[in-house]
Amino acid sequence: MTLFAAAGLGLVIGVILGGLGGGGAILTVPALVYLLGQSPQNATTSSLIIVGATAIAGAAGHARAGNVRWRTGLTFGVTGIAAAVAGSFANRHVPPRILLLGFAGLMVVTAAGMLVQPRRGERAQPPPATTRPVTGRSAGTVEQTHDAEGTRTRTTVKIVAAGLVVGFLTGFLGVGGGFVIVPALVLVLDLPMPAAVGTSLVIIAINSLASLAARSGYEHVDWATTVPFALAAMAAGSAGKKAAAHVPEKIATRAFAVLILLVAAYTIVRTVSVS
Repeated sequence: MTLFAAAGLGLVIGVILGGLGGGGAILTVPALVYLLGQSPQNATTSSLIIVGATAIAGAAGHARAGNVRWRTGLTFGVTGIAAAVAGSFANRHVPPRILLLGFAGLMVVTAAGMLVQPRRGERAQPPPATTRPVTGRSAGTVEQTHDAEGTRTRTTVKIVAAGLVVGFLTGFLGVGGGFVIVPALVLVLDLPMPAAVGTSLVIIAINSLASLAARSGYEHVDWATTVPFALAAMAAGSAGKKAAAHVPEKIATRAFAVLILLVAAYTIVRTVSVS
């Protein structure tokens, strides 16, 4: 029974991860804890295996379609490695109750962000350039160069900050962080949605592998549950990618946000009631 339950849950997570480029892991840990009976610490480790394997399979498919920006993905992912290791270390020293409440809080924040985020076509446009007095062509060129350098610096700072946050969350809570990565790639780097989804899967894979390496040797893995869960999720990833092409993004995102809120509420109630 556990085998079939794990495989069924894996199918659901795979469809979500393949279609949205992230978010599946935020349901993986509660599913492992409340439906499959794992401890919170073990569930975060199993989640890293499941989400990492699914991300690798999904990234391969997106790469074949040309939807991966490798330089961006590798830079973002490498930035978060140290934070992922730190998050894995912190995970060992946090009581299970606090871990679950922290996870529920993250779910609420994530769902709220999904519900209020503007549609890509409604993103704020940059303010019109103001007219500044220049003394000649060379002065204008210098000014444009300074503006471009300032923009690149701000973009780099935002990407590094997002990479550190995602890396720590991956290590600490066992989540891939696609719900942070995809908006960052779309809004900060102006990537089209297919490229943002494909690139996010590369980043998720890097952070998951780094977190697993940091946990090796001290965390127990229930392979009888984790393997069928991961295999089913990998198989369903391509189905999620195809399904996403036929469902309006706004509807899919909001429906998923409501589901996350319901799971968060259940997690809080269960955690508080047994304390």
